[in-house]
Amino acid sequence: MRQKEAAKIDEELFSIYGFKVEQLMELAGLACAKAVHAQYSKGKVLVLCGPGNNGGDGFVCARHLQQFGFEPSIVYPKPSKTDLMEALAKQCTGMGIPVMTSLPTLSEFSLIVDAFFGFSFHPPVREPFTEIIDAVTKSGIFVFSIDIPSGWDVENGAPSEGPYIRPHGIISLTAPKLCVRDWTGPHFVGGRFVPRRLAEEHNLLLPKYPNADQIVKLE
Repeated sequence: MRQKEAAKIDEELFSIYGFKVEQLMELAGLACAKAVHAQYSKGKVLVLCGPGNNGGDGFVCARHLQQFGFEPSIVYPKPSKTDLMEALAKQCTGMGIPVMTSLPTLSEFSLIVDAFFGFSFHPPVREPFTEIIDAVTKSGIFVFSIDIPSGWDVENGAPSEGPYIRPHGIISLTAPKLCVRDWTGPHFVGGRFVPRRLAEEHNLLLPKYPNADQIVKLE
């Protein structure tokens, strides 16, 4: 899926089908948490949250990961002042999930969830995210990216220079974007909320979700 198509689908979900951002964010974040639970062992997880909707998915993911038995912490270096993002941060702090603006000691964590940037991102990465991504890369800790690995171009993939996330696994939300067309690592699809008519109109080749599952692991 191209960047403009992803934006168009979101627009139609809101305008034509009546979905709210909060609804889709909750479903997406839950799917992300389920994918982490399916792929990785329980332990201390650091969730990197940006100020936009991808970061919102990260907050929801962290909240559900705690319910699933993980120990999440959140790094939120550029807080948004929107009511929705403030509410999501409040939910997590109210559940005892640490929310920080700078990196803690990375060696304490067994997994990092990357929710800095989504499909609206345009390179290059800027501060305060540059330093964090560099530190994550140097740490060697497995990273699981939500929808778009941070720093990647949505259609062209990883850049030739500059900081970017090198993920171990990815969950594509709604449908995979062009940047992951050659991805061979662990890859999930989540976001089981796309109306059938919308999928047909956009020729989305969505995977078949088994039973009542919210995620599918692509082989």
